[in-house]
Amino acid sequence: MYRVTTLSLVFGAALSTMVAVALFGQASREASQKTLPAPVQPIPFSHKTHNSAAHLKCDQCHPGPDPGEHMTFPAVSTCMACHISIAKDKPAIRALAEYGKNKQPIKWARIYTVPSDIFWSHKPHLTAGMTCQMCHGEISEMDSIARVTNVTTMEGCVDCHKQHQASTGCDFCHEGK
Repeated sequence: MYRVTTLSLVFGAALSTMVAVALFGQASREASQKTLPAPVQPIPFSHKTHNSAAHLKCDQCHPGPDPGEHMTFPAVSTCMACHISIAKDKPAIRALAEYGKNKQPIKWARIYTVPSDIFWSHKPHLTAGMTCQMCHGEISEMDSIARVTNVTTMEGCVDCHKQHQASTGCDFCHEGK
């Protein structure tokens, strides 16, 4: 009887732990895949409007200067090249012009942030044929950008790497570890 009780307790504890881990993992996956609300930006900006009106491509405003590790935010002068005449009387464009006049960069609220202990580069992803939408969602259809994918989580990266038969070795992203 003692053996059965001890075995039952051990089995019950192990089963409870497995269920808890599974439920936590599921809850974690669901939480990391939920769309987060769009943060308030210093100037309202609609990728949808710019895509449908001007048919701009991502890299026209977000170039990846050599060596192509990171895509950049457009300089105010890039925006003002069009907005010197287009919608120039709108309050948001007047605010944009003030940034330019004062030679100040716009401090956009980040949507996707890679943890500091991760080595990550746009270049090999774009070279491999990945598109902006694969990681960031259909931004060209958004008036306000929100995080819609779990691309900056370990789970999101590993899932994508598995799907595209890319390395999932630790040192692939955790450089020097």
